[in-house]
Amino acid sequence: MCLLNSAWAQTKTGSPKFKVIAFYTAKNDQAHISFVHEANKWFPAMAKKYNFRYDSTSNWSNLNAKFLAKYKVVIFLDTRPDNAAQRTAFETYMKNGGGWMGFHFAAFALTPSDFPQNWDWYHNEFLGSGQYGSNTWRPVSAVLKVEDRMHPATKNLPMVFKSSPNEWYRWEKDLTKNPDIKILASIDPASFPLGTGPKPNEIWHSGYYPVVWTNKKYRMIYMNMGHNDIDYEHKTNKDLSQTFGNPVQDELILDAVLWLGSGKKAGTK
Repeated sequence: MCLLNSAWAQTKTGSPKFKVIAFYTAKNDQAHISFVHEANKWFPAMAKKYNFRYDSTSNWSNLNAKFLAKYKVVIFLDTRPDNAAQRTAFETYMKNGGGWMGFHFAAFALTPSDFPQNWDWYHNEFLGSGQYGSNTWRPVSAVLKVEDRMHPATKNLPMVFKSSPNEWYRWEKDLTKNPDIKILASIDPASFPLGTGPKPNEIWHSGYYPVVWTNKKYRMIYMNMGHNDIDYEHKTNKDLSQTFGNPVQDELILDAVLWLGSGKKAGTK
C-alpha cells in the first residue's frame, strides 16, 4: 500500500492557497533516491511557511483525471509515467491549464534503455529536448547564467549564481531553435571545464547547455537539478552533496512553485 504524504499550513479559513502533488519512484540510482528524500523534506517545510499544501506519492496510478483535479501543480521528482492511461491523463491535465515542475531524471529518455523515448508529446513537444545526449561526471557545482530575469521563477535571482553539485545533461534537440521554449538558465562559460571524469567525454570544455526552461504553451518549468553526489567508490552509498540548502537555487525552486501555484502564465499580473 502506498501512503499519500502531505504537509500544509492552514489559513484562518483552514484552506491552503493551492495544492501540489509530487510523484516519485525512488527505486533507481541512489543519487535520485537521495534527492527525492531531500525534496520530500524541503517542500513540506516550504508548504508550511508559504501556505500551500504539498502531497507526495509513489503510486503513479494516482495520475488520473479525478485525482489530478484536486491539485494546481504536479511535480515529477525523478521519473515519468510509463502507463498509457497515466500519460494521457497528464497530457490532458497540462492542456487544460495545470501546472508542472520536473527535476533532472524526469526528462530522461534514451532508446534503447529502461526509459526509451516512446512518448513524443512529452519529450519532443512539451519538454522540447528529445532524448538524453550525454552527461557530466562526477556531480559538481556549476556557475549558472540567468537568461531571463523577468520570469516569475527567476526575477529574484542574480545574473549568475553557483548551483549545488549536480550531474548535468546534454540533450538531443537544440532548444534555442524551438520558438515555444524559453530558456531561463544555462551553464555559464565560467564553469568550464565542468566535471572531473574519469572519462574525457564526461568533462565539458565548451558549448551551450540549457538547464532550466519553460514551454510558453504550458504552465511548466523543468530544472536539470536533482542528482546528488554519492559515495559509490567505497560502497557506503552515503550522500556527498545535497541539492537543497543553496539559498539562491532554493529561491529559484520556491519562486517557480509559487508561480505555478498562482495559476498565472508568465508575463501576466
